[in-house]
Amino acid sequence: MRRSIFVTLVSISVVILLIRFTFEPLANLFGFQVKSGIKITSLPEAVVAINGDEVGRTPYQDENLQVGEYNVKLTADQSVWQGRVTLNKGTLSVVNRELAPTIASSSGEILTLYPGKGVVITSTPGEASVEVDGKFYGKTPLSITDLISGEHSFLISHDSYLKRSIRASLPENLSLHINVDLAVSEADFTQITTPVVETLKEVTVKQTPVGYLNVRSKPSASGIKIGQVKPGDKLVLLEELSGWMKVRLPDAKEGYVSSQYVQK
Repeated sequence: MRRSIFVTLVSISVVILLIRFTFEPLANLFGFQVKSGIKITSLPEAVVAINGDEVGRTPYQDENLQVGEYNVKLTADQSVWQGRVTLNKGTLSVVNRELAPTIASSSGEILTLYPGKGVVITSTPGEASVEVDGKFYGKTPLSITDLISGEHSFLISHDSYLKRSIRASLPENLSLHINVDLAVSEADFTQITTPVVETLKEVTVKQTPVGYLNVRSKPSASGIKIGQVKPGDKLVLLEELSGWMKVRLPDAKEGYVSSQYVQK
């Protein structure tokens, strides 16, 4: 079925993020390691692989995982999505995807909890408009520190892309990070006449003192952290700046890394 050329609101109700921080001191007292978890949903149903191992099909949930960063891959016929998901102590990270044969026509979000407060919203493409409970707050990447705990509605929109609506609960004393991918509207596809082919350069992440390299929203140490890459990862080089490089990550997100820790 052809997707309507009119921008359609994709409404998703996300029951979010199992909190176990309350029990962490007790677990540490008895020598138990606090676990974390992941919940994955998709349309259509897809095969789930985590760190290269096939573990089941969507909807999928595992609440007995170690804290860390995981490579998640979803496969449904000709549609494939792959991305990195961070699992933090005592929380359940949520992955929700609408799969399609091309990256441009697929969409979805990853929701992760961190210690802190408020909400941090990033998107592909960037500069997307953000409304929370019907009020406009700004454009991505966006940090809202004064948002009260409780359930909220987030609407992410961008010209020539389908809007995306997310309902999520913000717990007290935690920061909710939402990373959203928007799908190009069919109207925008019809305007494409001739594909542009360009040769993109790659850079490789070098060893760092902490074992990883932060990807930021702007070429500055004050930029919002939108991801992490590890030594040996290959990134697409988009632009060279003084002390920084603009790169594209394997999950199609774009950001900036210190040129000190990458090599061509």
